[in-house]
Amino acid sequence: MVGMLRIIGIALLAVALAGCNYDGSYRYPCQDPANWESAECKPPLCDVNNTCPKDLNTNIEEEKTGVTTNG
Repeated sequence: MVGMLRIIGIALLAVALAGCNYDGSYRYPCQDPANWESAECKPPLCDVNNTCPKDLNTNIEEEKTGVTTNG
């Protein structure tokens, strides 16, 4: 009985971990530092949807530019 519960527990854990399936991609194109120079990631285009790098990843931008934003 204990062995069966262990197998079920391991199977449930495997299914739960497989459901995460993080592939390392970014949710928005402007979160990726490689895209920061593209037109869609510069105002006024990105201001419309608040998808500018300054809106999406303030910590990464602060590290890159050395400028701290408050807000």
